Amino acid sequence: MNKQLVFGHFFRLTVALALSVLVGCKNTDTKPDENSPPENRKEAATRSGFACCNLHYEGDWISDSNLAQLAFIPAGTRINVKKIDGYRAYVEVDGKPMRLGHDYGREQETTEQWVNKLVLVEDPRLKIAKYPPAIRKAIEAGKLMKGMTKEQVIISVGYPQTNENPKLDGPYWRYWWSSYGPYYVYWSANKISKIDGHSETVAFMTYKNK
Repeated sequence: MNKQLVFGHFFRLTVALALSVLVGCKNTDTKPDENSPPENRKEAATRSGFACCNLHYEGDWISDSNLAQLAFIPAGTRINVKKIDGYRAYVEVDGKPMRLGHDYGREQETTEQWVNKLVLVEDPRLKIAKYPPAIRKAIEAGKLMKGMTKEQVIISVGYPQTNENPKLDGPYWRYWWSSYGPYYVYWSANKISKIDGHSETVAFMTYKNK
C-alpha cells in the first residue's frame, strides 16, 4: 500500500514537471507579435530630408512629368523616403504616405539619383528667405517671372523632365502645363528672359508682381 502511494506521488510529480517544461518552452518563443502597434513595426526611412521645390501631385502620386496644372507640395516640406523599388519610391510627406514615379527620365538617371534631387538634406527655405520679396511670393505661388535664376525656377516649378532636358545648360527648358500643353522657359545669362507657350498657360504661369 505504501509503495502504491509513493508511486502515485512520484507519477504526479513527473507529470507536473513535464508540463512546467512545456509551458516554459512556449513562453520563450521569440516569434514577433503580429498584434503589436504599427509604430513598433515601422520600417526605417532610407533617406530623410526636405522637398527641393514645389512638387506637383495628384492623389498620392508625384511624377517626374511635373504637370503645372496640379496642386503642389511646398518646397521645404519634410519627406521621409521609405523604400526605392524599381522606378518607384515610397515616401511619407509630412507623415502622409505617397509615391514618387520616375516615369520619363529613366534612361538619363537612376531612380535613386532622381529621388536625391527631390529630397534634400538642407531645407531650401533657408535660401528662399534670402531672395527678394517678389521672388519669394512667386515661389510661394508656384509661378515664374523674368529675371529668376535657374535655382529659383527649380524651387518654384520643380525640375523639367530629364528625357527632354538631359542637361540644364541649354537655351531653354521645356515644361508641361498638362499632358498636352507644354510651355518653355528661355534663358539669358542664366536668368529667365522669356516664358513661351499657349497664351493662357503663359498668363497662368507668370507671376504678376503687385
